[in-house]
Amino acid sequence: MYKRLGLSNTEIALYTSWLYLPWTIKPLWSPFVDLVKTKRSWIIAMQGLIAAGFAGIAFFIPTPHYVQLTLAFFWLMAFSSATHDIAADGFYMLGLNNKEQSFFVGIRNTCYRFANIFGQGILVMLAGWLETSHGNVPMAWSITFYLMAGLFLGLTLYHRFILPHPASDVKRPGLTPGKLLEDFFKTFVTFFEKKNLGLMFFFLLTYRLGESQLAKIASPFLLDGAEQGGLGLSTASVGVIYGTIGVAALLIGGIISGFLVSRDGFKKWIIPMALAINLPDLLYVWMAAATPDNLLLISICVAIEQLGYGFGFTAYMLYLIYIADGEHKTAHYAIGTGFMALGMMLPGMPAGWIQEHLGYTNFFIWVCVCTIPGILASWMIRNRLDSSFGKKR
Repeated sequence: MYKRLGLSNTEIALYTSWLYLPWTIKPLWSPFVDLVKTKRSWIIAMQGLIAAGFAGIAFFIPTPHYVQLTLAFFWLMAFSSATHDIAADGFYMLGLNNKEQSFFVGIRNTCYRFANIFGQGILVMLAGWLETSHGNVPMAWSITFYLMAGLFLGLTLYHRFILPHPASDVKRPGLTPGKLLEDFFKTFVTFFEKKNLGLMFFFLLTYRLGESQLAKIASPFLLDGAEQGGLGLSTASVGVIYGTIGVAALLIGGIISGFLVSRDGFKKWIIPMALAINLPDLLYVWMAAATPDNLLLISICVAIEQLGYGFGFTAYMLYLIYIADGEHKTAHYAIGTGFMALGMMLPGMPAGWIQEHLGYTNFFIWVCVCTIPGILASWMIRNRLDSSFGKKR
């Protein structure tokens, strides 16, 4: 959206990377969700705020100060979404028994991927169609966000009546702010007492060092014209290629990696996963140098890169589970996801500035150089992994 509204790559990467911050620091306020109301109440309230955020963005897109005002509502949505994630994870465990949780985990992940296709694919295609048919870019995106606001309002009302009321979804008895802070600091301290702490952070912050920058610039590269070094695709085409075909390939990659790890264990596949998430970045170097205009060829390149990303990202999630094992497993996993978001936020912030100074071809070469630390970190942790971890028993 911001690219079509005229923002530079520097501004887009910087502003949107900051939106990772709520996901980075959400472990700091996640315990307080237990103090106020129920998980069900938090879910409904946050969905309502997200609907309001969509409406606010839609209203202010056609205005002169759209950047500041839409970003303010994106910040509201980011904090609401992070809080919703906290409540939804807890509600999932409270509303389902262990057998049901195992059954629905695959369905839950599939729905998450379909949401990605809807958000990055279908909505972008809709906005692109509206741009073409009406010739008004701000109005096209405004209509798209109004539709999203209506959809989320409908889902909020639906969940208000349809979500169950688990008997265990209550405020924890005897929980006081003082006790909460005591438990929180104890949990936080024990996370930083884990073995091989330096290597752990090296992996968490570098495994996606290249991908975190590529993700910020991939769409602007596809949209920019040949005079800027891009491929000059339409908004609708980007929605099809990156948001639909790409996300579908990402989903397939995740399914394949999950099957292989369950068969052979995480240790055997961590290096192939590290290579899979990083080596396909070379395709963007080729596309920037060759500037192909064949949509099928571009689609294949994007699909291969996203397939590798889906295959390789599984290693990151499995490592989070691996380091979180033990006492305070859930809390330590949440802290780990905070560092995961930090690893996307910090490298993504200067990505636009780097690209505008290097050009697209040299930027993608830089991205490939940035993949080296992540591959090295994967090699370093491999020998410290339990060979049976991840295997289906």
